[in-house]
Amino acid sequence: MKITIDTDAATLAVDGQDHDLYSKEAFAVIADLWVKTGWVRKYSYGFSWLGRPIIQLPDDMLRIQEAIWQVQPDIIIETGIAHGGSLIFYASLMEMIGKGRVIGLDIDIRPHNRAAIEAHPMVKRITMIEGSSVAAEVVDQVKALIKPTDTVMLILDSNHSRDHVAAELAAYADLVTPGSYILSQDGVMQLVAGAPRAPADWAEDNPITAVNAFLAAHPDFELAKPPRPFDETQDTPDCSHHPIGWLRRKP
Repeated sequence: MKITIDTDAATLAVDGQDHDLYSKEAFAVIADLWVKTGWVRKYSYGFSWLGRPIIQLPDDMLRIQEAIWQVQPDIIIETGIAHGGSLIFYASLMEMIGKGRVIGLDIDIRPHNRAAIEAHPMVKRITMIEGSSVAAEVVDQVKALIKPTDTVMLILDSNHSRDHVAAELAAYADLVTPGSYILSQDGVMQLVAGAPRAPADWAEDNPITAVNAFLAAHPDFELAKPPRPFDETQDTPDCSHHPIGWLRRKP
């Protein structure tokens, strides 16, 4: 694909087809290129939340907080902890709501990350479990922490291979409350496949393929982004790492 931007003429051409530079179509092309280039440049690695690295795009963080505020969950299950920034982000939102707990799972919680999370003020709303997110004993530990009356949201952010995401969906989807959401992160893998830092096999081995297979077998879920409480974007696309990532359990 050849993209030509002429700022004097205010046009953007894709393979010779002109668009107004300020049109929705041009924005979509620029946003797609920005996300792909940002992936290669590790743009999302430049942010923190309350002192911990978060490895998230600010756009995605804002959309996630909109969903959390809408659902008001009692429990957020997050697979994948890394440095703990996301755990602390979700826990701080729940602190503002005035209820709730984040259950974080990771196959390897490194001692320095665990120490930093345990020393953080938001640890009071965090439970960490070390082990594979799809191991039966870990799934059982998570289930034991959830009461029948809890509103539950699920965020998948550990191993993003197709098979692992499929196994996580199979293990935890039934815990998600009707009207609440699953967010399967990093569907961007499909979009950047073959770029630097992105193996070519990501074109098929990615969360999107797992999500599509899950939806085909689970009619009680649907692709549905959380509603925007304020939106003057004129239907322009998100600059997101999570295309086709939001699944809503039907009420």
